[in-house]
Amino acid sequence: MTTIYMVRHAESPYNEGTERTRGLTIEGKKKALEITGLLENEGVNVIVSSPYTRAILTIEELAQKLKLNIDIYEDLREKRFAGDDYSIRDEEFMPFLKQSFLDFSYFLPGGESNAACQNRAVAVLKAIMELYKGKKIAIGTHGNVMTLMMNYFDASYGYDFLTQTKKPDIYKLEFEDLKLIKVTRLSM
Repeated sequence: MTTIYMVRHAESPYNEGTERTRGLTIEGKKKALEITGLLENEGVNVIVSSPYTRAILTIEELAQKLKLNIDIYEDLREKRFAGDDYSIRDEEFMPFLKQSFLDFSYFLPGGESNAACQNRAVAVLKAIMELYKGKKIAIGTHGNVMTLMMNYFDASYGYDFLTQTKKPDIYKLEFEDLKLIKVTRLSM
Protein backbone atom coordinates (compact mmCIF):
# COMPACT_ATOMS: atom_id res chain seq x y z
CA MET A 1 0.00 0.00 0.00
CA THR A 2 1.29 3.42 -1.00
CA THR A 3 -0.26 6.40 0.78
CA ILE A 4 -0.39 9.90 -0.64
CA TYR A 5 -1.28 12.88 1.54
CA MET A 6 -2.46 15.66 -0.76
CA VAL A 7 -1.86 18.85 1.23
CA ARG A 8 -3.60 21.80 -0.37
CA HIS A 9 -1.72 24.95 0.58
CA ALA A 10 -2.87 27.29 3.33
CA GLU A 11 -4.38 30.72 2.70
CA SER A 12 -2.21 32.95 0.53
CA PRO A 13 -2.66 36.65 -0.31
CA TYR A 14 -3.58 37.05 -3.99
CA ASN A 15 -1.37 39.50 -5.80
CA GLU A 16 -1.52 39.39 -9.59
CA GLY A 17 1.83 38.46 -11.10
CA THR A 18 3.14 36.64 -8.00
CA GLU A 19 1.75 33.19 -8.72
CA ARG A 20 5.05 31.41 -8.05
CA THR A 21 6.33 33.50 -5.14
CA ARG A 22 3.46 34.57 -2.92
CA GLY A 23 3.64 33.32 0.63
CA LEU A 24 1.02 32.70 3.31
CA THR A 25 -1.23 35.08 5.22
CA ILE A 26 -0.94 35.24 9.01
CA GLU A 27 -3.94 32.87 9.22
CA GLY A 28 -2.32 30.64 6.60
CA LYS A 29 0.86 30.39 8.69
CA LYS A 30 -1.20 29.32 11.74
CA LYS A 31 -3.01 26.67 9.70
CA ALA A 32 0.30 25.38 8.29
CA LEU A 33 1.32 24.61 11.88
CA GLU A 34 -1.88 22.57 12.26
CA ILE A 35 -0.87 20.57 9.16
CA THR A 36 2.29 19.53 11.02
CA GLY A 37 0.23 18.45 14.02
CA LEU A 38 -2.07 16.34 11.87
CA LEU A 39 0.67 14.64 9.85
CA GLU A 40 3.69 14.32 12.15
CA ASN A 41 2.56 10.94 13.53
CA GLU A 42 1.28 9.50 10.23
CA GLY A 43 4.63 7.91 9.37
CA VAL A 44 5.37 10.13 6.36
CA ASN A 45 8.59 8.96 4.66
CA VAL A 46 8.81 11.40 1.75
CA ILE A 47 7.76 15.00 1.17
CA VAL A 48 7.40 16.50 -2.29
CA SER A 49 5.94 19.77 -3.47
CA SER A 50 4.92 22.08 -6.21
CA PRO A 51 7.62 24.71 -6.77
CA TYR A 52 5.26 27.50 -5.66
CA THR A 53 6.23 29.16 -2.39
CA ARG A 54 2.80 28.84 -0.74
CA ALA A 55 2.79 25.05 -1.22
CA ILE A 56 6.32 24.69 0.15
CA LEU A 57 5.63 26.93 3.16
CA THR A 58 2.54 24.89 4.06
CA ILE A 59 4.59 21.70 4.53
CA GLU A 60 7.94 23.19 5.52
CA GLU A 61 7.55 22.75 9.29
CA LEU A 62 6.43 19.13 8.79
CA ALA A 63 9.60 18.47 6.79
CA GLN A 64 11.74 20.09 9.50
CA LYS A 65 10.04 18.15 12.28
CA LEU A 66 10.47 14.84 10.42
CA LYS A 67 14.00 15.75 9.28
CA LEU A 68 13.05 15.21 5.64
CA ASN A 69 13.93 17.19 2.54
CA ILE A 70 11.21 18.64 0.34
CA ASP A 71 11.71 17.41 -3.23
CA ILE A 72 10.41 19.99 -5.69
CA TYR A 73 8.71 18.87 -8.91
CA GLU A 74 8.02 21.60 -11.47
CA ASP A 75 5.14 19.65 -13.04
CA LEU A 76 3.21 19.63 -9.75
CA ARG A 77 2.68 23.39 -10.13
CA GLU A 78 -0.84 24.80 -10.23
CA LYS A 79 -2.71 24.94 -13.51
CA ARG A 80 -1.98 28.02 -15.57
CA PHE A 81 -5.43 29.56 -15.93
CA ALA A 82 -4.51 32.20 -18.55
CA GLY A 83 -1.55 33.95 -20.10
CA ASP A 84 0.09 37.02 -18.59
CA ASP A 85 -1.67 39.27 -21.09
CA TYR A 86 -5.14 37.88 -20.31
CA SER A 87 -6.78 39.04 -17.09
CA ILE A 88 -9.66 36.98 -15.68
CA ARG A 89 -12.20 39.17 -13.92
CA ASP A 90 -13.45 37.84 -10.58
CA GLU A 91 -16.98 37.29 -11.90
CA GLU A 92 -15.57 35.25 -14.83
CA PHE A 93 -13.43 32.89 -12.79
CA MET A 94 -15.99 30.41 -11.39
CA PRO A 95 -17.89 30.03 -14.71
CA PHE A 96 -14.52 29.46 -16.43
CA LEU A 97 -13.53 26.91 -13.80
CA LYS A 98 -16.82 25.04 -14.16
CA GLN A 99 -16.52 25.00 -17.97
CA SER A 100 -12.98 23.60 -17.69
CA PHE A 101 -14.37 20.60 -15.78
CA LEU A 102 -17.20 20.10 -18.29
CA ASP A 103 -14.72 20.20 -21.20
CA PHE A 104 -11.20 19.10 -20.24
CA SER A 105 -9.81 20.56 -23.49
CA TYR A 106 -11.18 24.07 -22.76
CA PHE A 107 -8.68 26.82 -21.91
CA LEU A 108 -8.30 30.59 -21.98
CA PRO A 109 -5.69 32.37 -24.13
CA GLY A 110 -2.21 31.52 -22.88
CA GLY A 111 -3.66 29.13 -20.32
CA GLU A 112 -3.60 25.39 -19.84
CA SER A 113 -6.47 22.95 -20.28
CA ASN A 114 -7.44 20.56 -17.51
CA ALA A 115 -6.32 17.70 -19.77
CA ALA A 116 -2.81 19.17 -20.18
CA CYS A 117 -2.48 19.96 -16.47
CA GLN A 118 -3.74 16.53 -15.47
CA ASN A 119 -1.38 14.75 -17.89
CA ARG A 120 1.75 16.49 -16.60
CA ALA A 121 0.86 16.21 -12.91
CA VAL A 122 -0.28 12.57 -13.05
CA ALA A 123 2.93 11.60 -14.88
CA VAL A 124 4.90 12.96 -11.89
CA LEU A 125 2.53 11.38 -9.36
CA LYS A 126 2.88 7.95 -11.00
CA ALA A 127 6.68 8.29 -11.08
CA ILE A 128 6.72 9.26 -7.38
CA MET A 129 4.47 6.31 -6.47
CA GLU A 130 6.73 3.94 -8.40
CA LEU A 131 9.91 5.37 -6.86
CA TYR A 132 8.48 5.28 -3.32
CA LYS A 133 6.20 2.25 -3.59
CA GLY A 134 4.85 1.19 -0.19
CA LYS A 135 5.80 4.52 1.43
CA LYS A 136 3.79 7.42 2.84
CA ILE A 137 4.25 10.57 0.75
CA ALA A 138 3.07 14.09 1.56
CA ILE A 139 2.59 16.39 -1.43
CA GLY A 140 2.40 20.17 -1.11
CA THR A 141 -0.16 21.06 -3.74
CA HIS A 142 -2.92 23.36 -5.00
CA GLY A 143 -6.69 22.98 -5.31
CA ASN A 144 -7.08 22.62 -9.06
CA VAL A 145 -4.08 20.38 -9.76
CA MET A 146 -4.89 18.25 -6.69
CA THR A 147 -8.45 17.76 -7.93
CA LEU A 148 -7.21 16.84 -11.41
CA MET A 149 -4.77 14.26 -10.01
CA MET A 150 -7.54 12.72 -7.88
CA ASN A 151 -9.95 12.87 -10.85
CA TYR A 152 -7.58 10.76 -12.95
CA PHE A 153 -8.06 7.87 -10.52
CA ASP A 154 -11.73 8.54 -9.70
CA ALA A 155 -13.88 10.72 -11.98
CA SER A 156 -16.17 11.70 -9.08
CA TYR A 157 -13.51 14.24 -8.03
CA GLY A 158 -14.38 17.26 -10.15
CA TYR A 159 -15.70 20.81 -9.98
CA ASP A 160 -18.09 20.21 -7.06
CA PHE A 161 -15.31 18.57 -5.04
CA LEU A 162 -12.88 21.41 -5.81
CA THR A 163 -15.31 24.12 -4.73
CA GLN A 164 -15.83 22.54 -1.30
CA THR A 165 -12.13 22.18 -0.47
CA LYS A 166 -10.49 24.50 2.04
CA LYS A 167 -7.13 26.26 2.36
CA PRO A 168 -5.45 24.23 3.72
CA ASP A 169 -6.95 20.81 3.25
CA ILE A 170 -5.57 17.27 3.47
CA TYR A 171 -6.74 14.18 1.61
CA LYS A 172 -5.23 10.79 2.38
CA LEU A 173 -5.23 8.58 -0.73
CA GLU A 174 -4.46 4.87 -0.36
CA PHE A 175 -3.25 2.96 -3.42
CA GLU A 176 -2.63 -0.68 -4.26
CA ASP A 177 -0.15 -0.32 -7.11
CA LEU A 178 -1.81 2.44 -9.16
CA LYS A 179 -5.38 1.62 -8.11
CA LEU A 180 -6.98 4.11 -5.76
CA ILE A 181 -8.54 2.13 -2.91
CA LYS A 182 -9.66 4.75 -0.41
CA VAL A 183 -9.77 8.53 0.12
CA THR A 184 -10.09 10.07 3.59
CA ARG A 185 -10.29 13.78 4.35
CA LEU A 186 -8.23 14.63 7.43
CA SER A 187 -10.01 17.25 9.52
CA MET A 188 -8.42 20.59 10.16
